[in-house]
Amino acid sequence: MPQVLEFSDVVVRRNARDIVSHLDWTVSDDAHPDGLEPLIDHVVGLGMEFGIWVEPEMVNPDSDLYRAHPDWALGDPDLTGRNQLVLDLTIDDCWHHLFGALDRLLADHDISFVKWDMNRDVVAAGTHAQTVALYRLLDALRDRHPEVEIESCASGGGRADAGILERTQRIWTSDCNDPLERQTIQRGFSYFLPPEVMGAHVGPPRAHTTGRTHRLAFRASTALFGHLGIEWNLLDATDRDLEKLAAWIALHKELRALLHCGDVVRLDPPDAATIAHGVVAPDRAGAVFSFAQMATGPTAGPPRVQLRGLESDAVYRVERIEMPGDPMGLAMEQPTWATDGVGLTGRTLATVGLQLPRLLPESALLVRMDAVS
Repeated sequence: MPQVLEFSDVVVRRNARDIVSHLDWTVSDDAHPDGLEPLIDHVVGLGMEFGIWVEPEMVNPDSDLYRAHPDWALGDPDLTGRNQLVLDLTIDDCWHHLFGALDRLLADHDISFVKWDMNRDVVAAGTHAQTVALYRLLDALRDRHPEVEIESCASGGGRADAGILERTQRIWTSDCNDPLERQTIQRGFSYFLPPEVMGAHVGPPRAHTTGRTHRLAFRASTALFGHLGIEWNLLDATDRDLEKLAAWIALHKELRALLHCGDVVRLDPPDAATIAHGVVAPDRAGAVFSFAQMATGPTAGPPRVQLRGLESDAVYRVERIEMPGDPMGLAMEQPTWATDGVGLTGRTLATVGLQLPRLLPESALLVRMDAVS
């Protein structure tokens, strides 16, 4: 799949005073006097697809749309959230206005991806009818523009359900890109939805939601299993950072067919400080597992983890996926398989298990298994 360029929240907020307060879901002449075409052409010329971030269910009181149709807003006009009101999609004229604006936006521009956001709570009556009208709007746009991919977003993962997934290709899992938080968020997500629809991005070294800093290896290994993206101003990255990031992207592309078509396996290590999961190929010919050390473990020795989902009688070559900048831990000796690899049967891995190396807190180990017989 081609890469998709997404505008960061930083860019949107930086221009909010000039653009967002007057936004009527048409291209602003003030912000883009030559239209979107020069920007789109530049992005496409770099070998990427162009994506755009919209929040069409919302209206700002300081907008031409609201001044012309204040009756299209749901609820008390004085009860704004994020300086917004919610448009009543059950009003036929309102629905057709939004459909027309979005249809023209997609028809007139080479747009391949839409991030469909919804940040304000719907607190007025008629929520079910509003939801049905939203589905009808998405269905109509998908019918007119079937090649456009849509990501569902609502203050992060607030709109992640089977109904919306019928109409979108991806769900933004959370606005928190801190990998320590993401390990538990993504595990919960995996109980209901597959990894190929899970928006998971490599963020900057310092997470804006928690203030924590993490190595690139932990950030990238956490995002690897989902619909991998980059949410990091790469102008702030060093040349070495870019080399490492390129290696992680190459690994994701190499493993994507397995990660997004295999069977998800969740493991339960005896050590609560470890989160473990993996993906096993449908034919059981290979697998990739992640072991994330969330904190210092309760014992001096790391746990041994039993791996499920493999073919019992098959022999697997078990190897650590070694990536640049990926630390192994401070132990003077680590299990020999972590450096030299080992051949084990699926039955041994499921019953005896795999002895983990001693890892640093807030780091992760990736292990690849390929059937050799």
